[in-house]
Amino acid sequence: QVHLVESGGGLVQPGGSLRLSCAFSGFTLDKYGIGWFRQAPGKEREGVSYIRRGDGSTFYADSVKGRFTISRDNTENTVYLQMNSLKPADTAVYSCARTPLVLSFSWYREYNYEYWGQGTQVTVSS
Repeated sequence: QVHLVESGGGLVQPGGSLRLSCAFSGFTLDKYGIGWFRQAPGKEREGVSYIRRGDGSTFYADSVKGRFTISRDNTENTVYLQMNSLKPADTAVYSCARTPLVLSFSWYREYNYEYWGQGTQVTVSS
């Protein structure tokens, strides 16, 4: 059975860091890529980052490039999102999802993803 569980969210001051984890079961990263998405109150969900199945190529939204890093640990069945230099605008519920597709330009499109986790809240505030 497929499960994805996010953790690592919390309250952090501007300029701080958090590392989110997406622990999964029921599949492997050689067959599925993982995307991170976020949804702020009153806004649509947006793609944050994606790590492709197989070669592990990574993609980022322009708003987080240079600050966030996605990585994977195949042995622990976990994908991470390291978030540095956090801003209040990064406040949102962060979710991970899997995709069987090999994505490039459309990595941020929600319709490419199937199973989703429940999300973890990230709040950036002083």
